[in-house]
Amino acid sequence: MLGAIAGDIIGSRFEWNNIKSRDFELFTKDCFITDDSVMTLAVAKALLTSRPGFEDLSTQAVRWMREIGRLYPDRGYGLRFEDWLYSDDPRPYGSFGNGAAMRVSPCAWAAGSLEEVKRLSRAVTGVTHNHPEGLLGAEAVAAAAYLARTGAEKEEIRRVITENYYPLDFTLDEIRECYGFDGTCQGSVPQALQAFFESESFEDAVRNAVSIGGDSDTIAAITGSVAECYYGIPKSIRNRALKYLDERLLAILLEFEAVYPPKAL
Repeated sequence: MLGAIAGDIIGSRFEWNNIKSRDFELFTKDCFITDDSVMTLAVAKALLTSRPGFEDLSTQAVRWMREIGRLYPDRGYGLRFEDWLYSDDPRPYGSFGNGAAMRVSPCAWAAGSLEEVKRLSRAVTGVTHNHPEGLLGAEAVAAAAYLARTGAEKEEIRRVITENYYPLDFTLDEIRECYGFDGTCQGSVPQALQAFFESESFEDAVRNAVSIGGDSDTIAAITGSVAECYYGIPKSIRNRALKYLDERLLAILLEFEAVYPPKAL
């Protein structure tokens, strides 16, 4: 899960100032956590507080996304999500935005099977992003991350994605020059996953994600969430990323990792 947060932080300063290069400093004073990190941790909290079997996960997701999200009001929420955050009657609103995919990674750590991770993904996604493309994008990320965490090779993960979710019929070099901002799942999740597939390490994956431009923080968060499950996170990157979390958010992360230990390097 920290992979999504680290990717978010690293990509944050490039969202509106794309770099189109892999050559940049990972962490600077201009980096910050966005809604991607806040909502990822809210989903983690929902998993932690759900009843056995995660029967009430959707209810807990609504509770914690709204409760935690309101504590961090200036983190770049989409307008429709922000309306949902403060609504007296929060209902799903048919979104296929990539907010569905950036927050789903904790499900990959809590699930005990591929079918369960799909179920958990739908539970935390459908409360807002109930458009078929929103549900699909989140599930693709959750499935890729789960498979990576449980030892699948890249070839197997790629097969699952291409047979069930997206064709991935491009390379990063082919799209880098022309790729622009796209906040939809279908316009950013395939690119984020390709950044992972073309990588050789966690850092390499995040650099790939940032280098194509577009919605840099969210693409890097998605890529980072899968890359952590596959490679683990170097201690140097972990330690730097943790410094951007306040005590409240750090406590959620550590509580989640105590139940679902991260991959050791």
